[in-house]
Amino acid sequence: MHLTFLDTLAFIAFILLVIGISLWNSRKEDTSEDYFLAGRGLTWWLVGFSLIASNISSEHFVGQAGKGFGPSGLAVASFEWIAAITLVFVAIFFLPKFLRSGIYTIPEFLEYRYNPTARAIMAFFMMLAYVVVAMATVLYSGAIALKAIFGIDTLLGIWLIGLLAGAYTIYGGLKAVVWSDLLQGAALLLGGVIVTILGFEAVGGVGSFLEANADRLHVIMPADTPDYPWTILLVGIWVPNLFYWGLNQFITQRTLGSKSVAEGQKGILFAAMIKLLIPFIIVFPGIMAWQLYGSQITDMNEAYPVLMRNLLPAGLRGIMFAALFGAVMSSLDSMLNSASTIFTIDLYKRHWKPDADPQKLVLFGRIMTGVFVLIACLWAPLLANMESVFDYVQTFWGFISPGIVAVFIFGIFIKRTPSSAAVTGMLSSIPIYAVLTYAPWPGLDYTNNMGITCLLVMLLMGIITWLKPLTTPVELPVRTDIDVTPSRGVKAWGLSIVAVTVLLYIVFA
Repeated sequence: MHLTFLDTLAFIAFILLVIGISLWNSRKEDTSEDYFLAGRGLTWWLVGFSLIASNISSEHFVGQAGKGFGPSGLAVASFEWIAAITLVFVAIFFLPKFLRSGIYTIPEFLEYRYNPTARAIMAFFMMLAYVVVAMATVLYSGAIALKAIFGIDTLLGIWLIGLLAGAYTIYGGLKAVVWSDLLQGAALLLGGVIVTILGFEAVGGVGSFLEANADRLHVIMPADTPDYPWTILLVGIWVPNLFYWGLNQFITQRTLGSKSVAEGQKGILFAAMIKLLIPFIIVFPGIMAWQLYGSQITDMNEAYPVLMRNLLPAGLRGIMFAALFGAVMSSLDSMLNSASTIFTIDLYKRHWKPDADPQKLVLFGRIMTGVFVLIACLWAPLLANMESVFDYVQTFWGFISPGIVAVFIFGIFIKRTPSSAAVTGMLSSIPIYAVLTYAPWPGLDYTNNMGITCLLVMLLMGIITWLKPLTTPVELPVRTDIDVTPSRGVKAWGLSIVAVTVLLYIVFA
């Protein structure tokens, strides 16, 4: 892809601006609460933008746009629109309990509700997933994008991304992460809107686009469809969404750093509103690329880059590429900070140095961030041997997320669930999902396998709870220095988001 000097200059200037502002705003992060949770002072707009920017990466602008280009069309939008409803659930039911207990990490909640074993199991699962799956995948896919744009060798690209994101994450902690997320996320969303508008102009307007692509603008697909059949809406798609948006430290850490429950709830619902718009600025352009360049593009993953190359003017194209590169770094820095937090708080402080002072925790957290960067950079090149990086990611998360979702649902809503049920639930998720995925019978969509696994784990936990219920419900800790007053109107706002989501499904059925 040939870039002008102005494109390259805009790319470099934007990246330096993001890093500079992030480091400036995160100076003097000395205590563990400052470093890992931004001093619990994040306002709603920082929380909301950071949630979206950490979520959006090359997986969206390459993978989801590519799915829009392919036969699936708009069906892939279910991941975004169901996420909006999931975020409403998280804002109303999960966040108040998490902030009220004053936790640093999601696994920490399991010790308060169940026992240290449950916390350690989840912490270990998350550490493994972040380092050898999530971080490695982001590094590899980001390096592939750099190679396509600038011709940079894949291995060099992996280390370039890792060192850049690692440097400001090591220095500034969560506050550096959320400020980089704010800038990169805003640029990415604005760039996506511009690409969509220019795309509508190129295809002859909105009406022409809707008429020409009527067969690709459906989110409700037949049950025998290989990708995203309507049956995923019953159970399957809810499990990865509940895990990702409510229980995944990489995402929830910025909500745990909220100034108050009200600020956190407003930030989450703000993110939910943005999620409703994502398909229009990512999936729609993929469909536009099919309409404009369907005969020229042989790899669906090239759909969005080709559209950007052909529609954006010089300079703006460089900024958009910088925003895409920044999206990769935003995802990576969030994962690094979260992995460091889990290892430092859930393992190091809990089991090895319970009396460590805040300064030592920050130092150890910075050291582990650097270690995780090195491990991920060393592991990422191995993904070149995988037939599908996307399948690699989804398969691994499918082993652990159904059990984690089941354990938290029981822990929050079933007061007499014993710790033995939680431990059994998380461990049993692995063999159950393995049987569903690899048994020699006709396989289901991976999301449906996750849904069935979660239901079976919940059945097992229900039996254990029925046989050995707690005699007295567990009392969770209450942190008095955090304002836990819910946001006024949060339920009405949440119901409005759900109503709009249902309307979108009706319109694009």
